[in-house]
Amino acid sequence: MIRYIIIDDEHIAHGIIKRYCDLLPNMKLMKNCYDALEAFEYLSKNEVELIFLDLNMPKLKGFDFLRTLPHPPKVIVTTAYSEFALEGYELNIIDYLLKPFSFERFLKAMNKTIGTSPKEKNFVTATNTTNSTSKSVFLRQNKKYIQISVDDIQYIEAAGNYAKVITIAETITIREKISEILVLLSDDDFLQVHKSFAVARKHIKSIEGNRISIGDAIVPIGKMYKIKVMELLK
Repeated sequence: MIRYIIIDDEHIAHGIIKRYCDLLPNMKLMKNCYDALEAFEYLSKNEVELIFLDLNMPKLKGFDFLRTLPHPPKVIVTTAYSEFALEGYELNIIDYLLKPFSFERFLKAMNKTIGTSPKEKNFVTATNTTNSTSKSVFLRQNKKYIQISVDDIQYIEAAGNYAKVITIAETITIREKISEILVLLSDDDFLQVHKSFAVARKHIKSIEGNRISIGDAIVPIGKMYKIKVMELLK
């Protein structure tokens, strides 16, 4: 469950963010805060995994508030001002959403949030055990958003303007490039082995010649990627 708060002085913004969050599983709104001081008081007594933070607020500006937190949770900035983006990334925010933002853009920010490094504090969904560090991502297939466990992904295959994400249970076809999908995934867990294929290291059964056996499939190894694959055998 991802517990979150919204910090924004506009009621309309609260409604939009909550409506988007309600479309995703395992999201729980803990509090609506209409200025940073109200949020500071709440966070002094409660923990959350995620903050949606506006910047131009009365009493205390968004980034000034963020600097007061000794151990801030994940932060997604939602603002109408693009000129503060660089400052935001220097403060290690997850993403910077310019109002008005679409659900698709919001979803990309959430994928970045859920897909952060396991070395950091991970979000635990309701389907995971207490000690699990399993991550999940949302993928759009047609008009439906599907949440899948990263651990279940066997390999990814390019298919023209689309990509196929092959999991243990199903194949999901999305309108994304392999490179865009790999941004959401850990380099330690996934390896591109061909211009049209990337594989999950944990699901590799065998490597023979220029072929990788993974699940029920055989994935080719491209000449440009041979060295990376060979490093797995050292």
